[in-house]
Amino acid sequence: MVKIAVIPGDGIGPEITNAALKVLDSLNINLEYEFFYIGYSRLRKTGEAISDDDIEAIKKIGIALMAPVITPSPKEVKKYRSPVLTLRKELDLYVNLRPVKSLPGIRSIRRNVDMVIVRENIEGLYYGVEEKCGNGYYALMVITEKNARRLAKFAFNYAKNHGRKKVTIVHKANVLRKTHGLFLKTCLEVAKKYPEINVEDLHVDVASMFMILKPEKFDVIITTNIFGDILSGVCSALIGGPGLLPSANLGDKYAIFSPAHGSAPDIAGKNIANPIAMFLSAKMMLEKLGFNGEAVRIEKAIVKTLKAGIKTLDIGGKASTTEFTKAVIKFLKEE
Repeated sequence: MVKIAVIPGDGIGPEITNAALKVLDSLNINLEYEFFYIGYSRLRKTGEAISDDDIEAIKKIGIALMAPVITPSPKEVKKYRSPVLTLRKELDLYVNLRPVKSLPGIRSIRRNVDMVIVRENIEGLYYGVEEKCGNGYYALMVITEKNARRLAKFAFNYAKNHGRKKVTIVHKANVLRKTHGLFLKTCLEVAKKYPEINVEDLHVDVASMFMILKPEKFDVIITTNIFGDILSGVCSALIGGPGLLPSANLGDKYAIFSPAHGSAPDIAGKNIANPIAMFLSAKMMLEKLGFNGEAVRIEKAIVKTLKAGIKTLDIGGKASTTEFTKAVIKFLKEE
C-alpha cells in the first residue's frame, strides 16, 4: 500500500481531482489517499489557507497530488499564506518539471512539439520579498550558486536518463549580470560534466521567438523561476491550451504533482473542465513511485480517447469532464 496526499484545491480542482482518482483506481494498484483541504475555500472557512500541521503531515507522506488553488487579490486578503509557495519552500521543491508534448486530434499552432522545461522553483523574482521604495516598490530577486548548481545537475541528469540530447539555458545575463550571470556561469560549469549532452544558452527574448517559430529547436530547457513560468504559458498555447500541461514540483525528499494551469473558478461546477493536465500529472506521480507501466497506460488511454474524437470544450469537443474520464477508463480497461 502506497500512501499519497491528495489536495483537491479550489475552483475546478475538486472536479479534476475526482476524475484523476477514478483513473488511478481503475489501474488496480495499491494506493491509499489522505485528503488535505487547503486553499482559498479553507481560508474563507477558517481564516487560514494552510497550517503548519498540514505541512508536517504532507512531509510525513512525502508525495502529493495537488489540484490548483485560488490566490485572492491583495485587496481581499492583505497577508496571504499561499499554499503553493509555502509548500515549495517548506518542502524545498527546487525543481518545477513541465513536459510539453503535442497530443493528437487537437488544433494547435505547432505540431510534434516535445520539450521539457526545468524551471527553478523557490528563488528568483518569486522569492516573495517586496519592499517600499520612495513612492514605489522593489522586488528582491534571489539567485544562489548552490540552488543553481543542483537545478542544473537535475536538468542534465534528466536529459541523460531520458535520452534527451540537448539542454538550452535560458537567461538574461546580458542585463542582470550578477544574478543571471551567476545562474548562467553555474549551469555552464555543470554542463562540462556531461559532454554527451549538447548545450546552448539563449537570452529569454530570443528563446521566446524561437519557441514560436521553431519549437523543434528545443529539447530540455533550464531557466529561472519567472522565465519558466512565462515560457510554460507560451508552450501551452503551442500545443492547444493550458488544460494539457502537467507539472511536477520536486526536491530531494518530497514531490508534489499538479497541473500547470489555474483553478478556473468561472467554470467550476459546470462539469466542463479539461482533466488531461491532472491525468498527466498523476502519470508523472506514478513514474516517481515506480509504476512505470501504469503511467504509460494512462498516456496511451488519453491518446486513444482523443483519437476517438472525445474532447472537452476547450480543445474543440463537446464531452463533459465526466464523459472524458469515462472514456479514458474504458480504454484503460480494454488494454
